[in-house]
Amino acid sequence: MQDASNHARPYQQRWPAPAAPRPIVLIGAGGIVRDAHLPAYRAAGLPLQGVYDADHARAEALSRDFGIPRVYRSRDEAMAETGVVFDLALPPQAVLGTVEALPEGAAVLIQKPLGTTLAEATAIRAAVRARRLAAAMNFQLRFAPNMLALQDAVTEDALGRILELDVRILCRMPWEKWPFLRGMPRLEILMHSIHYVDLLRRLAGEPRAVHARCVPHPDARGMAATRTSAIIDFGADVRCTLSVNHHHAHGPRHEASELRVEGTHGAAVAVMGVNLDYPTGRPDRLELATGGAPWVDVPLAGNWFPDAFRGPMSNLQRFAAGEDRELVSSVEDAWRTMAVVEALYDSDTAGGTPVLLDIPAAAAMERSA
Repeated sequence: MQDASNHARPYQQRWPAPAAPRPIVLIGAGGIVRDAHLPAYRAAGLPLQGVYDADHARAEALSRDFGIPRVYRSRDEAMAETGVVFDLALPPQAVLGTVEALPEGAAVLIQKPLGTTLAEATAIRAAVRARRLAAAMNFQLRFAPNMLALQDAVTEDALGRILELDVRILCRMPWEKWPFLRGMPRLEILMHSIHYVDLLRRLAGEPRAVHARCVPHPDARGMAATRTSAIIDFGADVRCTLSVNHHHAHGPRHEASELRVEGTHGAAVAVMGVNLDYPTGRPDRLELATGGAPWVDVPLAGNWFPDAFRGPMSNLQRFAAGEDRELVSSVEDAWRTMAVVEALYDSDTAGGTPVLLDIPAAAAMERSA
């Protein structure tokens, strides 16, 4: 493996920090906050103001472990804070009501997804507009060091025009860690592969059509489909596939968690290590082959979990302060990702083209004639 110093310049891997960060008020104190949000905010030096959770004991434990100054007794008490950024880490069913209760003009980061359906996403978008919120979705895979570097390489045309995009996930995801998922009619794409859909949009633009098949697993009783096969159509000469199996229970030897991109004069392979031993994970990777040169391994400044989580919050804070011109994962943009997710579920419901295994005699004679 060659050294990445062969590249003309280093690729971007970390979003700049805000010059004067606002304190953060957490609404929700679940596992994702403990495992990813707060370690990332601590590493980035982003200040914390307080935390609210319907499970008060859980909020108090988070406060003790991370030195959060305040634990609120009610959501209204938390939302009375001014000069802060709200960080909503809630189940998708709770997002709309919470957004509708936010102070007008507030800055807010919303954990994905944007509701459970496109109709809910549209209602949330309407509430964001009505309350004039600076609102971003926590699509943090866009901000993972390897994905920022990949986006940088694509932007500078290091790979040329993209022709191939493949996402392949073969792992054992511990769905049992999230009891609220039981009984939800939509699961895998909505709660996991939405990250890949969002990232593919960031890399390749807006798709024009999709095809999908969503499959449950007998070991995940009470849960909707946790396996996905999908094709996303980005144009006549672009091939894009997702192959996702969260129930590979045969050891690590043949596990996979990667994105492959090929262009007219370059290629990339990005490994998302967190899926391979969630939530501890294994190291992320990024390999590039550009302009006919051999593959190189790009040294990375961290992993998707937890390092990417500093990105959406930093971008939101910088946007609210006028330091960034673009809100990278805005609710407006996230609505478009939800539109693709909705199309994938519609495709699954519609089903594929039936295979004609037998032809009636009259029809067979007509065809032969």
